[in-house]
This record gives sequence, structure tokens and C-alpha cells, in this order.
Amino acid sequence: MKFTYTGIRVKNLKRSIEFYTKTMGMKEIQRGKMRAGGTFVELKSKGSQQMLELNYYPPRTKYYEDYVEGSELDHLAFWCKDMRRSYEKVLAGGAASAIEPWDENGYTLAFVRDPDGIWIELIGKTVKLTSNEPAKKL
Repeated sequence: MKFTYTGIRVKNLKRSIEFYTKTMGMKEIQRGKMRAGGTFVELKSKGSQQMLELNYYPPRTKYYEDYVEGSELDHLAFWCKDMRRSYEKVLAGGAASAIEPWDENGYTLAFVRDPDGIWIELIGKTVKLTSNEPAKKL
């Protein structure tokens, strides 16, 4: 697994994009909609390998919650060569499942909570099963 980015929860996406791009000098590198209704925007600073992901969850969407100071850290993300194997490994290592693995747009994702409750996203390209490999029931 490789640490990839930090996701933070924001109240006002437009204001946050302006702050991180104009004030902090970051560039928007990707933007998208989440299946659950939220929006993400990935930002990067020149010369840095780390990314910052802004996550906005509108009211009445699955992961919306009242914004409470201290809940800004949304999650840490780790890129995995085989996400489902990594998911099993971190569960065996003491993490708790938060959202079981699912496939979306060519990626397999899952969320776990570390022993202190911090959300961690595991993400990787969806692995295609070979014809002689049995499908795993999850």
C-alpha cells in the first residue's frame, strides 16, 4: 500500500477551492461526483507528490452530517495493488470495516477505521478475475 492523499470535509466547496488555489497556490487536478451524492476536488502543490482532496457532502446525501469543528479530517487514502487483499490485511491488523468493498468506475474502494476511529480509504484498480480463479463472496 502507498499513502496517496488526505481528504478533508468542507462546508463550502467554492470557498475552499478559492482558498486552496488562490491563497495556498494549489492547482485543481481532478473533480468528480460520488455515487452517494457528494463532490470531490483533488488539489496538488507544484513539486509535491501529496494531494489534498476536498469533500463536500450536500444535505440529505448519504454521508452528510452536521459540520462540527474537529470533524474536518474526512479520511486518509492508500493506493493498493489489490484492494480486496489489502482490505482483508488491514482488518486482520486491527482496523474495523466502515464500508465494505465496492466497484465504481473501474476502481475498487473500501473504507475502514483505524484503532482510533480515523477513516481510511483503500482504493485500487478493479482486479479482473481470470477464468480459473473463483469469485470471492464478500
